[in-house]
Amino acid sequence: MKKVLAFGTFDILHRGHKHYLREAKKLGDYLVVVVARDKTVESVKHLIPIHTEEERLRRVANLVYVDEARLGNLEGDKLDIVKEINPDIIALGYDQTHFTENLEELGIKIVRISPFQPKVYKSTLLRKKLSGKK
Repeated sequence: MKKVLAFGTFDILHRGHKHYLREAKKLGDYLVVVVARDKTVESVKHLIPIHTEEERLRRVANLVYVDEARLGNLEGDKLDIVKEINPDIIALGYDQTHFTENLEELGIKIVRISPFQPKVYKSTLLRKKLSGKK
C-alpha cells in the first residue's frame, strides 16, 4: 500500500484545496492529511484562522478522497509527524513553502501538485474577499 501525506491549513476549504487533495490521493492508495494547529497558523502566517482547528479537521476528514485526517503537532519538531506517518510520497501544494525545507533529507519522494485556477482559488485572495478588502 502506497501512503501519501498532504498538509496545510485549509481554513477556507475551497476548490483549489480540493484539487490539491484529489490529486494527492491519485499518487497512492491511502491519503493522510495533516491539518495545521491554530497556534501554528498564528505563528507562521501571522493570522488567526477563521475556523477552529477542529472545524478545519472535520471538513477535511469529510472529503471522500481523504482516508485519514489529523491535527499537526503542537510541540517539538514539525517533521516528527512526517516520521510518525512514514509516507511513501509527500504531496505539496504549488505554493507551499512552510515546513518544506528539510523534507528532502527524509528520503521521501516529494511531488508538487499543480494549481487549480490560482487567480480565483487562493486562500489569501478569498480571505480578502471575505473581509471586504481589495
